[in-house]
Amino acid sequence: MAASLRLGIDLGGTKIELIALGPDSREVLRRRMPTPQNDYLATVAAVAALVHQAESELGRHGSIGIGTPGARSPASGLMKNCNSTCLNGKPLKEDLERALNREIRLANDANCLALSEATDGAAAGAETVFGVILGTGVGGGVVARGHVLNGANAIAGEWGHSPLPWFQFAHTQADRASTGQHPATGEAILHPWPGPREIDAAPACYCGKKGCIETWLSGPALAADHVRYGGEDLPAHEIVQLANAGYGPCSTTLARYEERLARALAGVINLLDPDVIVLGGGLSNIARLYDTVPRLWPRYVFSDRIDTRLVPPRFGDSSGVRGAAWLWNDDYA
Repeated sequence: MAASLRLGIDLGGTKIELIALGPDSREVLRRRMPTPQNDYLATVAAVAALVHQAESELGRHGSIGIGTPGARSPASGLMKNCNSTCLNGKPLKEDLERALNREIRLANDANCLALSEATDGAAAGAETVFGVILGTGVGGGVVARGHVLNGANAIAGEWGHSPLPWFQFAHTQADRASTGQHPATGEAILHPWPGPREIDAAPACYCGKKGCIETWLSGPALAADHVRYGGEDLPAHEIVQLANAGYGPCSTTLARYEERLARALAGVINLLDPDVIVLGGGLSNIARLYDTVPRLWPRYVFSDRIDTRLVPPRFGDSSGVRGAAWLWNDDYA
């Protein structure tokens, strides 16, 4: 079989998805299967089976790029920082290469999202792109001039495990005077700084720390925050639906989420100053984020004006798996 395909695989916590791109970069096949839970060897076998099935069906050989929920340590070659914890400490790249009998390229799933959107997606042509995944977990990836930035420690863009910016510079209640109305809900914003619940109830993260951005901005974090403030135990997508329908408690929860997202992304802008920020993951489907968050972040960004664009992914849920296929692009480094 001639090598004429780019195969991309998104190794997620709940599903493994494969996409095959032809020579013209168009999708020719897509397959998915549930991720074996807490079983490393079964996960390796599942990825290999998806590849063999796709190549058999298409009658063509392909290069393989894989997006993972973590990173491969440059020091040990073992996986680290995966919220699918059965991958941590394992030689995933080597085991997959042995199972597939060829070289593969492997990158963090947020890097794959950023690469996809910077290559031919919503951020095509932008010099610096920050890709965000807001889903079961929270991650970030950076692409500059068509290149994924991995970093000396393979953690470039790992924004989800920085602490949520508190901006605690008010000393008295008088300093915490109203700053206006929330642009989406019309509710008074009493202050942009953390209240006692945010400080005292900073959630514990699987990484061993407390108050990571992931523990405030993931889908499960949105649901937990709703309960923390006295709301019903609802999944994130139902909270969003009820907020959009005008249900007050859910509207308030979503307003808190938007304020935190604006604070967290302002930190990215102050450090990286990207041309475009692309959101991915399930919460990227909240349409009002793209209007509300850029209207909230100016109070936190160190600039007289902000030209950074916040955009949804052109390829939606497919962006990460497409970016994995693009790891074999000539521009990849």
